[in-house]
Amino acid sequence: ECTDDVFKVDVVPETIRRTNLGLLKVGDSVNLERSTRLGARVGGHLVQGHVDCTSEIRKIAYDGVARLIEFKVPSNLMKYVVEKGFVCVDGVSLTVVKCGNSSFAITLIPYTSANTILGSKSVGDFVNLEMDMIAKYIERLSRDYKKE
Repeated sequence: ECTDDVFKVDVVPETIRRTNLGLLKVGDSVNLERSTRLGARVGGHLVQGHVDCTSEIRKIAYDGVARLIEFKVPSNLMKYVVEKGFVCVDGVSLTVVKCGNSSFAITLIPYTSANTILGSKSVGDFVNLEMDMIAKYIERLSRDYKKE
């Protein structure tokens, strides 16, 4: 349901298990974005809006006018994160600029910082992550292919 000042949705147990929605309080902001229409020009990364896990912000540092934000990631999902690849953080598709064994970092440009909830995040906050779906499909197809 959507009115001028209210947006209501159903939340199922899977959503609570995989996302940070259970941590939100009344008045907290979330990013909402319309899906790209099939056949429309894609000017960025392919994301579905399906959250894989939550992640804690480990570090925030300034890099000129940008903010370098580092996220802790479960080891089973780090295989989908590559430098100059993408990851979706709280619904915002971002380029990975640094990749470690259990963490990665993105650069938040001033526009994204000002126009999404990511600009208000602090160290210790939890965000939702969606990993590269193409990497997940390739892994699955490769695994099935190797079995034959």
